[in-house]
Amino acid sequence: MLDVIDYGGGNTGSLTRALGRLEAPFRRAGTPETVAEGRPLLLPGVGSFGAVMEGLKARGLVEPIREAILAGRPFLGICVGLQILFGSSEESPSVPGLDVFQGRVVRFRAGKIPQIGWNRVEPRGEVGFPGGFAYFVNSFVAAPTDKEIVLYESDYFGPFCAAVQKGNVTAFQFHPEKSGGFGHGLLRRWIDAL
Repeated sequence: MLDVIDYGGGNTGSLTRALGRLEAPFRRAGTPETVAEGRPLLLPGVGSFGAVMEGLKARGLVEPIREAILAGRPFLGICVGLQILFGSSEESPSVPGLDVFQGRVVRFRAGKIPQIGWNRVEPRGEVGFPGGFAYFVNSFVAAPTDKEIVLYESDYFGPFCAAVQKGNVTAFQFHPEKSGGFGHGLLRRWIDAL
């Protein structure tokens, strides 16, 4: 059973439909008590860094999520669900993130913003995962201090971090649930590894 974190926002509908197609059992978890029960966590994020953090804070979910991650529970973040793993974002400078990873979130410096549409992602180094086309909707990207956590890179008027992975934490800047067979394959691989 997977817990899809419900903080009153995000693209939970498209993610839960994808999980249904993958026949992966899940429930929505919107209270500290449910998040603390020990299941793998998925955090879909749509909107601003600050709004997502405020939604989590209002429901008392910030510390339970952070504690679950630090305790080694599997965690999958999507879109802003990746960005809040860092300590800060140029989008909401006064709002702290979960600070799981060192680095910050920065705005694209060129091109039409937001980036909306399909973009090629390539694995960084020999990670054993294929590249493919993924669907993005983003104006901001993570700039990790530790480049070793970058799982996928993409290019939008310059290279950027498209996914991170370290230990129990995986997160995609793109939307795997909207990325056809490639994205569903990534979700399937993450679920099968639990």
